Amino acid sequence: MRAFGNLSMHQTTTRHAATTVAFISALVLAPAARSSPAAPPTKVAPVTDTLHGVEIVDDYRWLEALEKDSPEVEAWTTAQNDHTRATLEALPCREKLSKALEPWMTLGAVGTPVITDAGYYYTERSGRQNHAVLRHRAKGEATGRAILDVNELDEKGLTSLDWWRPNERGDLVAFGTSRQGSEMSELHIFSLELGTWLADEIVGKVSFSGWMPDGRSFFYSALRDPKDPYSRETRFHIVGTAPRFDRVVVRQTDPSKIPSAGPSTDGKWLIGGLSRGWQANDLWVCDLAAWRQSGELEKTVIAEGLDGRFDPIDVIDGTLYMSTTFGSPRGSIVAVDLAKPAREHWKTLLSERPDMVLEGVSRAEGCFVTSWSKDVCSRFEVMDMSGKVLHEIPLPGLGTAGISTDHRTHEAFISYTSYDSPRTIFQTHVMHPKLAPWARTEIPGDLSAYTVEQKRAKSKDGTEVPMFIVRRKDMKLDGTNPTLLYGYGGFNVSLTPSFNPTLVPWLDAGGVYVVANLRGGGEFGEEWHRAGMQDRKQNVFDDFYACAEWLIREKYTSSAHLAIEGGSNGGLLTGVASTQRPDLFAAAIVAVPLLDMVRYHDFLIARYWVPEYGSSEDSAQFRTLFAYSPYHNVKKGAKYPALLVTAGENDSRVHPLHARKFAARVQALAANDRSQDPILLWVDRDAGHGQGKPLALRIRDEVDQWSFVMSQTGACAP
Repeated sequence: MRAFGNLSMHQTTTRHAATTVAFISALVLAPAARSSPAAPPTKVAPVTDTLHGVEIVDDYRWLEALEKDSPEVEAWTTAQNDHTRATLEALPCREKLSKALEPWMTLGAVGTPVITDAGYYYTERSGRQNHAVLRHRAKGEATGRAILDVNELDEKGLTSLDWWRPNERGDLVAFGTSRQGSEMSELHIFSLELGTWLADEIVGKVSFSGWMPDGRSFFYSALRDPKDPYSRETRFHIVGTAPRFDRVVVRQTDPSKIPSAGPSTDGKWLIGGLSRGWQANDLWVCDLAAWRQSGELEKTVIAEGLDGRFDPIDVIDGTLYMSTTFGSPRGSIVAVDLAKPAREHWKTLLSERPDMVLEGVSRAEGCFVTSWSKDVCSRFEVMDMSGKVLHEIPLPGLGTAGISTDHRTHEAFISYTSYDSPRTIFQTHVMHPKLAPWARTEIPGDLSAYTVEQKRAKSKDGTEVPMFIVRRKDMKLDGTNPTLLYGYGGFNVSLTPSFNPTLVPWLDAGGVYVVANLRGGGEFGEEWHRAGMQDRKQNVFDDFYACAEWLIREKYTSSAHLAIEGGSNGGLLTGVASTQRPDLFAAAIVAVPLLDMVRYHDFLIARYWVPEYGSSEDSAQFRTLFAYSPYHNVKKGAKYPALLVTAGENDSRVHPLHARKFAARVQALAANDRSQDPILLWVDRDAGHGQGKPLALRIRDEVDQWSFVMSQTGACAP
């Protein structure tokens, strides 16, 4: 079990694409003539601040208001959206692209099952549904039945299923829903026996921490004040009681530190901690029986103030098993006897490995399954409780895999995908691992024409940076191929191979798709992550430029045919790339981004990210942030790549002010020929950070972004 949640910026969707013969023949690899009217003007209302002796003039501070609070911002956003829609709708390849993408975006999908006494719970979405449906299948049955369909709750498809967790019996399921991408999850409970929701309802951006063994009580985390993102607390709830009586376990007291707590599988221990960014956390345990009797949280501290992550696996017979990066940046597994918890008594069961990163540990009957990343691809091993590695679980190829296990059985489910392999769910036995297909994604085409390569570029400081390259096998490397380079580089997030069907039209049109594994991510352990944090953030950007320059040098593409894309922290990446190296790229998608790095920490949940970026409140950190902050580094008279900057009005992570202010400033100062290299802003009023969108909006967004990239890189004809 894992007690810690994820409040990072990471956006789960990335760029991707396939198509018909008619569509392919209509595409040519010459830049298309484009026509775009001037963007609507923006009022300049300067506000001057002096920070650490530096005077900063902000012409567009007034755009920091949300639309609901400012009719002026609403009117300005409407004008920008109208301009963007008119420009995108007029792109020559849009209609053909829309027809080509639709069959690939209406594929069905099945999630990895969770094992319970009552059978399997899993999600499934048919091709035309807006959101996945939660289903239940009894053991021995060939098909399952729908038990929760959020599509029936909202005809517009704006209500999403954020998370779900059955108890061990499988008779109750806790789940969270939210609207319009807000991620403000409300907790509800479904009874399998009754076939209906129970009366329990808990609000406040709820996340689930774990069921107790009785299956009638659980721990969860929520905001004490829904308007205060730093008021998180963990509570204990008994099914059938009013939430106002729920006992509070821990409360948040520091905006940059996140408390959490959840029960061990046997219900004897509460395991909790305090995160300090994505590189370190404290860890403690508490006797649950004593807490329930006295109400006093008597902690046994396992790790406090140490520079590393401590991720609990479970407590078994009085021993806490955990993975850690403390003293082992690529991860190790440690056992702690709770009768002697001091660090000198810890026992290392599995040491750090030089060539792989430990990504997770799951518990099966009498053993653990360890998940590894080697050269950014997944591997599984089975080890006994003493740390002896028993065997590997074979996977179909070099890709990304996840595993679902249960501590009472050797049965397991594995999901597997790669750039050229749609997601497949396999059923297996961890002691005798043979993969039997349980569900697979059926696709309307043949992927045999594509190849996946892994190459390395040398960054500015000599560091080798890997990247995956997806293209047609018969492509000529002559420097004219339209290319899309995607990156993220932060928060210990790894970009691993996965199938995305929207890539196919792009590949068939002669496009190249590249994913760069930049520092700041987790691909090579904690040292790789820290090499892209705070005052080392420029390494991330330099890695990105090195990948772009390698692609140009090796004749995959040229600057005139090269586009870049990133979302969230990746939107910061492409925003920086567009302002630091505008000569290197033809176009950039800057999605739900952070762009004003001087003021970012003052909005929404952004103080959670101070351990990752730093804060302008600190003079040294201010100098680092101000040096690369995209909003502050737009230069008058410079020519920038064509830009498509996007935001969600309901985003609860990254405030739309970043996209608004940046777009306004580039529109005002850039020397771009707007008919050729437009600066576009799209603020989605029905969306947040990207999650929970209905199918029609997802298709619209894909068509918008791919047609923009195609038109700017020479992949579509007028």
